[in-house]
Amino acid sequence: MEQSLRDKLIEIARDTKKAGRKLGKLSTLEKNTILNSIKNSLLKNSEKVLKANSIDIKNGKDSGMSEGLLDRLFLTEERIKAMIDSIDVIIKLNDPVGNMDQVDKLPNGIQVGKKRVPIGVLAVIYESRPNVTLDAAILAIKSSNAIILRGGKEAINSNKAIVDSIREGIREAGFDENMVNLIENTERESSIELMKLRGYVDLLIPRGSQRLISSVVENSKVPILETGVGNCHLYVDDSADIEKALRIFENGKTQRIGVCNALESLLVSEQISDEFYNGLQDIVDKHGLKVHGCEKSAEKIRNVIEVTDEDYGKEYLDYEFSMKIVSGIDEAIEHIYEYSTHHSEAIVTENLKNATKFIDEVDSACVYINASTRFTDGSEFGLGAEMGISTQRIHARGPVGLKELTTYKYILLGDGQIRG
Repeated sequence: MEQSLRDKLIEIARDTKKAGRKLGKLSTLEKNTILNSIKNSLLKNSEKVLKANSIDIKNGKDSGMSEGLLDRLFLTEERIKAMIDSIDVIIKLNDPVGNMDQVDKLPNGIQVGKKRVPIGVLAVIYESRPNVTLDAAILAIKSSNAIILRGGKEAINSNKAIVDSIREGIREAGFDENMVNLIENTERESSIELMKLRGYVDLLIPRGSQRLISSVVENSKVPILETGVGNCHLYVDDSADIEKALRIFENGKTQRIGVCNALESLLVSEQISDEFYNGLQDIVDKHGLKVHGCEKSAEKIRNVIEVTDEDYGKEYLDYEFSMKIVSGIDEAIEHIYEYSTHHSEAIVTENLKNATKFIDEVDSACVYINASTRFTDGSEFGLGAEMGISTQRIHARGPVGLKELTTYKYILLGDGQIRG
C-alpha cells in the first residue's frame, strides 16, 4: 500500500527527532567538526548547486517570476562563497548550549541555575531563497537542534542540491545525516501536514511572503516563531544631512529589492529643502523607480502614482515605493505606527531630541539613526547567519541567531533539603 503524505512526514519527523537526541549529546568540538565537513562538501559540490540553481532560474523566468523574487532565488559563485564563509563564522561563534545564564542560592541552601538547552526539532517553511537552506541547517546544528526544511517549488532543485551536500558532509564526519531533512514534496498539502506535527516538531518558523506567514499563523498546531514581512520606513527629518539621506535611501531601496530589509516607504518632513527632492528625482530616474505618493509628493517628483492605503502598507520587493510628505516627526511616527510591519525603520536627522524620540516611540524590531535598513541581517549583526527576522515580541525579536534557537531548563542543586 502506498504510504500517505502524512505518514511520510511522520517518518521524516521521527528520524529527525531520533537524530536530534544524538545531536543534543554532542560537544561543541563535535558540532564544529560536522560544520567543517559540510563546508568541504559544499565546496566540492558547488558546481552541482549552481547547475541545479540554473534550472530553477529558468523555470522562474518561464513562469513570469518578478525580478525581485528572481534575485532572491539566484545563486552565483560569489553568493555560494558567502554561504560557505558563513559556516566559518558559525564555527567561531560561542556555543550557547550548556551555558548557565544565572546561578542563585535560595535561603534554604538550594542552588538554582538556568541552563541553556536546544529547543529540539525545528521546522522551517520558506520561499525562494536557497541560501536559507544552508543558514537554517548550520544554525540548527550549532545550537544542537535537528531540523526539517520545507522550501518552495521555485527553489526545489537548488534546495535538493544544497541539502544533499549538507547530508553528505554530516555522513562523512561520522554522524547521523537525519539531523537535517528536506521535504521534497512542494504541494501545499505538505506544508499543512507539517504544521500539524505537534509532538514531533517543537518550533515552526515561516519565512517568506505575507500570504505564507499568515497561513502558518492561522493553521499551525505547532508553536511558531513569526518572522515578518518588511514594510521598512525611512523618515527624512527637517534637520537631515541631505547627502546622507539620499545615500541611505538609494542603498535601502535599490541595493537588493527582493529582501525583507529593503526600504519600501519614504516619509519626508515638509520643511526639507528642494535640494533633497532634486537628488531624489535623480535616484528615481537612475533606477526607474515607481513612486506611489501623496498630493504633495506629486508636486516635488515627476510621474507620481496616486497613493492608496494599500500602497502605504505594501512590501513591494520591486523598484517602487510609497512616499508621503509629513508635517514633522510626530506625523511620521503615527504613519509608521499605522502601516509598519514592525521590522526595520530608520530616521535621518542631526537633531538629538528627534533621534531619541524616534527610537523611543517607534515599536519595531530594529530602529536606525542615520543608517540603512539593509543592515538588518544576522551576519551584519555578528550572528554569522539568521533563521529569520522575528517581528514578534516573544521569545525572540530581530535577527534570530544561535541563542534565540535555545531555551532553558532550571537546574537545582541541593544537599538533602525537603519542603516543610
